[in-house]
Amino acid sequence: MKLVIVESPAKAKTIEKYLGEIDQKGDFVVRASVGHVRDLPKSNKKAIDIEGGFIPHYEVVPGKEKVIHELSALAKKADLVCLATDPDREGEAIAWHLGQELKLKNPERIVFHEITKEAIAEALQHPRHIDEHLRYAQEARRVLDRLVGYDLSGLIWKKVRYGLSAGRVQSPALRIIMEREREIRAFIPETYYTITAQTTTPKKDSLLLTCSDEPRDKKVADHILAAVKQDGLAVSDVSENEQKRAARPPFTTSTLQQTASSRLGLSPSNTMRIAQKLYEAGHITYMRTDSVNLGVPARAAIGAQITKEFGAQYAESRAFATKSKNAQEAHEAIRPTHIEKASAGSTPEQKKLYELIRARTLARQMADAKVMRAKIEAVTKDKSVPAFAATGSRVIFDGWLKADPDARGEDVELPKVAVGDALKVNEVSAEEKQTTPPPRYTEAGLIKELEKRGIGRPSTYASIMRTLEARGYVAKEGRSLKPTDTGDVVSSFLEANFPTYISDTFTAEMEDELDQIADGTREYEKTLRDFYTPFLKEVKKKDKEAGKITDLGPTPAEFTCPICGGNMVFKLSRQGKFMSCAKFPECTGARTELGEVISNEPAKPIGTHPDSGENIYVLDGRFGPYVQQGEMPEGKGKTKKAKPRRSSIPKEKNPLEVTLEDALIYLSLPRTLGVHPETGENIIANVGRFGPYIAHTTKPKPDFRSLKTDDVYEIELPRALEILKEEKKRRGFAKKKAE
Repeated sequence: MKLVIVESPAKAKTIEKYLGEIDQKGDFVVRASVGHVRDLPKSNKKAIDIEGGFIPHYEVVPGKEKVIHELSALAKKADLVCLATDPDREGEAIAWHLGQELKLKNPERIVFHEITKEAIAEALQHPRHIDEHLRYAQEARRVLDRLVGYDLSGLIWKKVRYGLSAGRVQSPALRIIMEREREIRAFIPETYYTITAQTTTPKKDSLLLTCSDEPRDKKVADHILAAVKQDGLAVSDVSENEQKRAARPPFTTSTLQQTASSRLGLSPSNTMRIAQKLYEAGHITYMRTDSVNLGVPARAAIGAQITKEFGAQYAESRAFATKSKNAQEAHEAIRPTHIEKASAGSTPEQKKLYELIRARTLARQMADAKVMRAKIEAVTKDKSVPAFAATGSRVIFDGWLKADPDARGEDVELPKVAVGDALKVNEVSAEEKQTTPPPRYTEAGLIKELEKRGIGRPSTYASIMRTLEARGYVAKEGRSLKPTDTGDVVSSFLEANFPTYISDTFTAEMEDELDQIADGTREYEKTLRDFYTPFLKEVKKKDKEAGKITDLGPTPAEFTCPICGGNMVFKLSRQGKFMSCAKFPECTGARTELGEVISNEPAKPIGTHPDSGENIYVLDGRFGPYVQQGEMPEGKGKTKKAKPRRSSIPKEKNPLEVTLEDALIYLSLPRTLGVHPETGENIIANVGRFGPYIAHTTKPKPDFRSLKTDDVYEIELPRALEILKEEKKRRGFAKKKAE
């Protein structure tokens, strides 16, 4: 028996099918590790032996004990173990961890960049050992990120607020967002005028012309209007020139994320999740790459498909050199594994992403499009004001646009005119406008900027976006990323105290050094020590020197303390900025960021519990409004009383309208509905952070079911049993994996 270990069950299923066709004896058994099997323990700096050479002490990922036990049992029976994890640093690291944890003596490492029968057969013919350089590169990145995050986060807890975090790559990305936000804040809009003339040609065609100048002064705009009204316009120049439009290179990870965002509205994380499914099903090549290279066999197949689908005049084979100095030419760009398939995928979003990848792949092996661009210029008789112009274009040969029509744009055909033709001016007007600040970054725009500056790598972009949002440092407004008050404070603190370590140059150079470990041209320990020794020294220095951020500056003068009438300052809470009396803690006056008074009086009970006699309050907390039964416990240590009972208030309920009767209903949760007739274990109903649910408390893993239509306060045991019998819907999340 030959055991093949991959990461995901979906990938295992596809590979097992192909191995069955390759090996008729059925010797191959394919199993999945379901991602990483070992990792560094969270928030434990001691798990890394710094003095001993930055040696990490890994632990089995919680919940993976059963997977390891099953794989170990199969490995002992196997004549050969093949580690077929993904063809990148992360995959190499998973393969190494599997080898260590399963105590494999001579495992074979096989690599393929597409899950096809041909690629797997080829990989089996060329097994190799685990690439230690690649494995060390991933380990160096993991250890470094953990140490930087641990030390910086600890300092921010002390100086800014408990619970915040910082990271080696996340912090430079936040800095870039904040730099743009400061540009927006500092921007002073200016008024300008767009002047247009609606005209008719001698052949009675309509022609809209726009003034080439956009004056800032209304008097200048009025002068132009008067001149055109008085003298009219005549054609002064007509030009046409043919231009070629070349298709963009095949997709890399970052360009796929950017294009999927602009065309399909997908976030980077969603794009990678969908691409992962397409890859595991064998529809596309590996989706983590920064190479635009296409292999010779792939180019031949693509060319043949173009000739068949569009005609020989559309085919034009092209080879590309990857610009990224870190890309490996053995890797290919993201492309379909079978270009003849016009559609692939099991969901609408998979089909759309596949079609986008296919269109880009075909387009770059096709002839350039030919576009005729035209321009008409017109002036007044005495030419005393700037010229007016109209531009247009039309496709004269669609070329690659045949495969990717969404990239075509709109054809604008201009009417036929000749130099000297007088144009009838039907209307000329000036529209007052104001200059606008630079736009905030979208996720796609930030990825493009990070790539341009050499910050991060394709596999990390999606996780950077997720982290910034999850930490509460940025919030999405439409597609734009707006820094929150918390993000502003954290970034400002890091910029003031660690400018070098979050700079573009330093971060990009560090990425290059980590890449050099993968190449075998740099040493693991020396690289980490050269970085970490001065970094830790700087952290300790700032721990002593940097003051704690207690306020964020004065508030507008019109807002005075509602208690003492004194000055106020902005401060930061978990909910964002608020105004606090400058004399705090002597005075506890407070306002919201908008100036509304925050009451400092203790909450008044809405009634008492009929059984216990305890007061019941309506309060507001980190996760929203809730009701509380009993007082907050006082004192510390062993004599501390139990915490009061609490329950969330439904989102649709106004907290100000909650009655004692309502509160008693809310406090009835969690409710025990009864016991399961087969297991004898409890079934409960409750409300959590993600809404109402029922849970069958089977051990070791309870069975949770969200309640979409049933009332959590009224549901009874028979209905709960019906829900538990229904097939459990899988959540739409990908397995945890560094991206």
